[in-house]
Amino acid sequence: MTPSRPFLFVALAVLGGCSAIPPLPDSARDMALPGAWATADAAIKPAAVRDLSSWWRQMGDPVLDELIERALTSAPDMRTAQARLKQVRASRDLAVAGLFPSLGVSASAKGTKTGMAAGGSGTSQTLYAAGFDASWEPSIFGGQRDAASGAEADLVASATTLESTRVSLAAEVALEYVTLRTYQQRLAIARANTASQAETLRITDWKQQAGLVTSLDVEQARTNLEQSRASIPSLETGRAAAEHRLAVLTGQPPGSLRELLREIRPLPAPPDEVAVGIPADTLRQRPDVRAAEWTLRGEIARSAEQRAARYPSFTLSGSWGWQAFSTAALGGSDTLVRSLVGSLAATLFDGGRIGARIDAQSAVEEQALVAYQASILTALEDVENALASYAAGRERLETRRRAAESARNAALLARTLYEAGSTDFQKVLDTDRTRLTAEDGLASAEGDLLAAVVKLYKALGGGWRAGGETTEAQS
Repeated sequence: MTPSRPFLFVALAVLGGCSAIPPLPDSARDMALPGAWATADAAIKPAAVRDLSSWWRQMGDPVLDELIERALTSAPDMRTAQARLKQVRASRDLAVAGLFPSLGVSASAKGTKTGMAAGGSGTSQTLYAAGFDASWEPSIFGGQRDAASGAEADLVASATTLESTRVSLAAEVALEYVTLRTYQQRLAIARANTASQAETLRITDWKQQAGLVTSLDVEQARTNLEQSRASIPSLETGRAAAEHRLAVLTGQPPGSLRELLREIRPLPAPPDEVAVGIPADTLRQRPDVRAAEWTLRGEIARSAEQRAARYPSFTLSGSWGWQAFSTAALGGSDTLVRSLVGSLAATLFDGGRIGARIDAQSAVEEQALVAYQASILTALEDVENALASYAAGRERLETRRRAAESARNAALLARTLYEAGSTDFQKVLDTDRTRLTAEDGLASAEGDLLAAVVKLYKALGGGWRAGGETTEAQS
């Protein structure tokens, strides 16, 4: 906790009571929320959501854990958000400082000369002064207290925005990691199929030399092989792009993660079911919704600050010190001087400036209210979309698994029948192509499902602990 926070509460107490962060208006608190999610699936459970502050650890992949930890420490987006938080914290401290008196010390020496009329030599004297000066503008009508409350709300909003950056960054790293591993799996499938087709071409070529098949079969086998080879460069380009993006997300130049990611690892297994709670739980978890809420509270406080400008301001100033014609005399009781001045100022006519400022700030507050309501709707939409994608991904994966299994069986059967002379070579080529497409589709479906899980964790607010914004603001 910064030292200024307890001073703030002391100052507000001296002024007649603490000025709490303003509450949300009824229009913000009375938004109707659905009691349950619209998407229904057997794997989607309405049970309370588990702790998602480090949801990626549930995937059991140490490389992914390391990448996310690096990103949360070194990513440019995180460093930018942290610098922004420092700026807002300093602005809060500046607003709090306005609640306290200012105290200064001064010393002066003033020379005077008298008796110079009619050519006289005159008398020279030096007046020495030293003392303390103080001034204070009590926040009688709450203007400065409201400014401090608004700055405090801004600080919490900025800390929560930092947490929102953390949520987005963890999800982006996980999605790129899934993309990388999916490309690796697809490359492995393509290369394995290319090796199998190259062997088929060699066998076909031998048979053609032996007069068992025609050159047409050889050319068809070669076409099949080259088409499979042609898919490898584009897959390699996608894999490299994902690797480079991961390096940048972790604050490193592209190519820095080549050794770490060189080993081909299987995709983490997606969970068999997910607990999503109820919509109200998500709104408590989402840092972007919390940030919008605190931004609205800050604008409400600033609206109160503008309204306080209609009332008079009261200023106290005083000084206490000594004046003497020699430094040795300073400090004596007969050299003591002191003063206390109170002033009251009020605006009688300003051409409508105060009213215009109030109206302008009210419009800003209304925009913040709409932004807060929009953040709630966006959060609900994100979760519904992620749930729908997860449910569809599970169904698509099962279909792809069955298709891949059937394609493998068909390819094996076609090759067996061809070797027995019961079918033509074209059937072998067709089933090989179908098997490659099915296996590639299965790898893509596995990656898509895992990406849907990542997006669901992000939509649920995973990647931070609710309440963490207060800790960030106090540190």
